[in-house]
Amino acid sequence: MTCRVSLPLAFAHHQHQPPSSSSTAASLIQCALTKQGHRFLSTLSVNAGDPSAANKLIGKFVASSPKSISLNALSHLLSPDTTHPHLTSLSLLLYSRIKEASWFEFNPKLVAALAALLDKQGRYGESEALILEAISKLGHRQRELALFYCNLVESHSKQSSNHGFDSSYTLLYQLLRNSSSAYVKRRAFESMVGGLCTMDRPGEAESLMEEMRVEGLKPSVFEFRSVIYGYGRLGLLREMLRIVHQMENEGLVIDTICSNMVLSSYGAHNELPQMVSWLRKMKTSTIPFSIRTYNSVLKSCPTITAMLQDLKSDIPLSMGKLNAILEADEALLVQELVGSRVLEDAMVWDSLEVKLDLHGMHLGSAYLIFLQWMEEMQNRFKFNDDGKLVVPAEVVVICGSGKHSTLRGVSPVKTMIKEMTVRMRSPMKIDRKNAGCFIAKGRSVKDWLC
Repeated sequence: MTCRVSLPLAFAHHQHQPPSSSSTAASLIQCALTKQGHRFLSTLSVNAGDPSAANKLIGKFVASSPKSISLNALSHLLSPDTTHPHLTSLSLLLYSRIKEASWFEFNPKLVAALAALLDKQGRYGESEALILEAISKLGHRQRELALFYCNLVESHSKQSSNHGFDSSYTLLYQLLRNSSSAYVKRRAFESMVGGLCTMDRPGEAESLMEEMRVEGLKPSVFEFRSVIYGYGRLGLLREMLRIVHQMENEGLVIDTICSNMVLSSYGAHNELPQMVSWLRKMKTSTIPFSIRTYNSVLKSCPTITAMLQDLKSDIPLSMGKLNAILEADEALLVQELVGSRVLEDAMVWDSLEVKLDLHGMHLGSAYLIFLQWMEEMQNRFKFNDDGKLVVPAEVVVICGSGKHSTLRGVSPVKTMIKEMTVRMRSPMKIDRKNAGCFIAKGRSVKDWLC
């Protein structure tokens, strides 16, 4: 099951929170909807206008579903990225039915996510009741109470709920001030800095980092990344770079994650020349590129983005033809990308099979990687001077079948690869055993390419 994490946490997962007995339920808050959950929510959509019918459907679903499926459906509704926003008003009812299940365990992170959603919907009384219930259960266990407040701050920030965020921020700040625990202080600062940046308040987050120093705590990579991305997302690019330099001066490494934040920020504000410069800086500093580097760069290339919106258009089917239509800045960006190891990391080549895995790639990234891959295969087949290259038995391209797409069952990458292979008259076809793969005999692909 593939999980999606909101920015800035997409770039930097928390490293300080210990696993709990209910970590499975907690982790489901941002996981893709299961097949059973999809069927349930589709049926619920039809009956959402009838409270009695909706109530019966929810009760039946929870009673007949295992713990993981029920929690996954609830978690999907709690996510700001849910594909069923019209059903989120039923989240509290679904949670109430889940609480009645024999397997139910109180989960503070799930409660925080639900309370944040209710607050966003203006259901302040119900949100407050959930929070008070959680505080009562946690009692005087300061560390667990602090983690719950941290979850509240993070959940409210993801919902962009000013009312709930300010309230939970105040609770956490007060607890921080009254605590002598270094763990509680660090975890609280981390959540508050991250939350402020998600709420587009990076200046306040930077001030909070100064408070950390007063408390004897050195800001970590997480806090710096949060503020860098907070300024970058707002287009305050000089401030973003100032924090990057400050991070370097404090001895912290500017890594791939941080670099991708910078690239994403430049791209969001159409600063393509600066993206080229940053990619070159990454190479000079031996900072490895990643799939996310490709994603951040290529979604900012207007020619490629516009071209792939209409797959029936005359899209280039080779690297040479692509380079011929790109404007100067875009051509330089593509040139910098293709010299990296990302293709090599996404590819397997042995005597049994050649495999290309496009999972995690946005449409533009999958397009460019696929073109690079075709060129790489052709070069290996053609320039096999020593005759030692064994033609693999099979060639496989893994693109997914849309299980985790915004529209379940529809994979934009699969649609694009299908269109390209048809136009290229490639021997590759959709695998009968796995609809998310294209497959062909290795000998057929070699004959086709050479």
